[in-house]
Amino acid sequence: MAEKPLMLRLAKWHIWLGWLVGFPILMWMASGLFMAARPIEEVRGDHMRLPVEAQPLILPGSALASEEFPLKEMRAVMQGGRAIAILTGMDGSVRRVDMDSGTPLPALSASDARRIVGERIVGGDKITSVRQFEADKVPFDFRRPVPVWQVVLGDGTHVYVGRDTGEIEAVRTGWWRAYDFMWGLHIMDLQTREETSHPILIIFAALGLTGALFGCILMFRRRTARRMPGSRS
Repeated sequence: MAEKPLMLRLAKWHIWLGWLVGFPILMWMASGLFMAARPIEEVRGDHMRLPVEAQPLILPGSALASEEFPLKEMRAVMQGGRAIAILTGMDGSVRRVDMDSGTPLPALSASDARRIVGERIVGGDKITSVRQFEADKVPFDFRRPVPVWQVVLGDGTHVYVGRDTGEIEAVRTGWWRAYDFMWGLHIMDLQTREETSHPILIIFAALGLTGALFGCILMFRRRTARRMPGSRS
């Protein structure tokens, strides 16, 4: 009997909490179902784009973008105090060249990756390991088909340095990996953690929205019943 007043108070607080968060939860469920109903590519309008044949980048008189080496993309950056051109060929291959001389630069070594991380990342002087990964065997927390050096710091952070680009491609902290796992749970896709529209997610989103809607209806009904004359609620 002594527990009854406490349970009644908890029930009353639960009702008021339901009134406080019921509508936001309902809107969250409805907006989540709406966003999961269509693939993000369709939302962005990618399905409306007509296929266009890729054209190589050719600059007459240029040693960097000549007909002998047709380019898909050319990007100019500063590395080590000098201008570097990062060239992406039509076949997807990447190489670096010195913009002044046009001399090709070699792929990064492990010591180069260490130096870059030490210069550009906070705590980059505390390196525990350096490992090279090919484009088709990159770690799951990177998930890009780019050959990289994985530089692991003392706090568990993974810094990925492009072997052919000489650029820091990604920084994956422990919080990032935890967030990535939670994101996979949120969209119910633990394999790729990128698919935001699939049958399982849509079904559970619809069930969640139905449950939230029923809960809001029941709160209104209970409040009406309590106001009725002679009610014992």
